[in-house]
Amino acid sequence: MRMLRLDLTHLWHLVDQMDQLLCGAIHNRWDTQELVECCRPDHGYTHDSRAIKFLFEVLSYYDDNEQRMFLQFVTGSPRLPVGGFRVLNPPLRIVRRTVEPPQKVDKFLPSVMTCVNYLKLPDYTTVDVMRDRLHFAVHEGQHSFHLS
Repeated sequence: MRMLRLDLTHLWHLVDQMDQLLCGAIHNRWDTQELVECCRPDHGYTHDSRAIKFLFEVLSYYDDNEQRMFLQFVTGSPRLPVGGFRVLNPPLRIVRRTVEPPQKVDKFLPSVMTCVNYLKLPDYTTVDVMRDRLHFAVHEGQHSFHLS
């Protein structure tokens, strides 16, 4: 009887490759330039909008864990596909969430439509307010589903 010798290192490498192919890259950090090139401001926002600049500034300081949580919040997955934001389909679209007076914009949280990678972002008054509200929404919105 002949014994089949398995090379576990080769097998583990194959499993890792299949995981990345099917589930996306584990360590796929983004930078501000990639966000600017790949995200699509729309419905009240442009790349020159204050809120978009605030958002990219906030996201540029995120560590690996915060990036995974943000991705989970906006896409429903903690990983980007292999190729990063450039191949995210549909691309991340950032739209203005309107607030009717006398309501205060800084009181509202961002919301998302994960099935289409759609972030509805209020036009916060400062980058600090955006950082706080986004942090709260991302952390409290993990693994929950709400109609917005």
